[in-house]
Amino acid sequence: MSVFMDLNVLFSADRSRLQSLVETAAHLGFSTVAINYVFEPTTKKKQEVPSPVPISELIGQLPVVQGRSRPIKVLNRLTVVMSEASHFRPNTTEYRAFDLLAIQPTTEKLFHTTCMLCDVDIICISVTEKLPFFFKRAPINGAIDRGVVFEVSYASALRDSTMRRYTIANAVCLMESCKGKNVIVSSAAEKALELRGPYDIINLGALFGLSDADSKEAVSSTCRAVLLHAETRKTASGIVYTRISQQDTLQDCVGSEAPAAKRPKPT
Repeated sequence: MSVFMDLNVLFSADRSRLQSLVETAAHLGFSTVAINYVFEPTTKKKQEVPSPVPISELIGQLPVVQGRSRPIKVLNRLTVVMSEASHFRPNTTEYRAFDLLAIQPTTEKLFHTTCMLCDVDIICISVTEKLPFFFKRAPINGAIDRGVVFEVSYASALRDSTMRRYTIANAVCLMESCKGKNVIVSSAAEKALELRGPYDIINLGALFGLSDADSKEAVSSTCRAVLLHAETRKTASGIVYTRISQQDTLQDCVGSEAPAAKRPKPT
């Protein structure tokens, strides 16, 4: 049975709206969602990178996924809208607070830089306007080789007919270059009514130029690959990862508190 994910649910300060989004996603059968914080720096004044709100503060009780016996998994994601190369600072400590890291480049040069050099998990394709450049094979293949995925969102297409044309046109242009590889389809939903079920999204993939198999992977296995890539990004290329378990810590504490055994007195 496939595990479906929506890795782009827009953050809202309205707790009830966000709760409704997560509950609807779980009811539709999504096992994992990512709350997306969009950060758009400007050159006029310095802006601080937003800090993710703990999931326990946003959502009281996680809903159970439809058809499964476990609650939905909620992640935090940061998307940096990059209009200049200086807007993305790879060594910024604030980035480490997020589970997923994405970039939305606005020019062809920045798109090339993001594909070839930036250590991120997702490259977002704009769907609210006509792209000012065409996709080229070299940077796209470079991103695919590095395990970076491209994201197309569909919620904007539900709001406006003009954005619907931009969404389909930009998505088709991307698929012609990447051949459906390393692509995820997310909602970028602001409210629960903009969410669609996994199989509706698979059917929507046909409009984007995806095959049935690629459409299914775009909401399941490719999303899982994004999560694995995010884990390796935080470690030594996925080779070294250490963690002290609570059980080991408890045993160490008990061992240190236990009195030393007394030696028998010589007779």
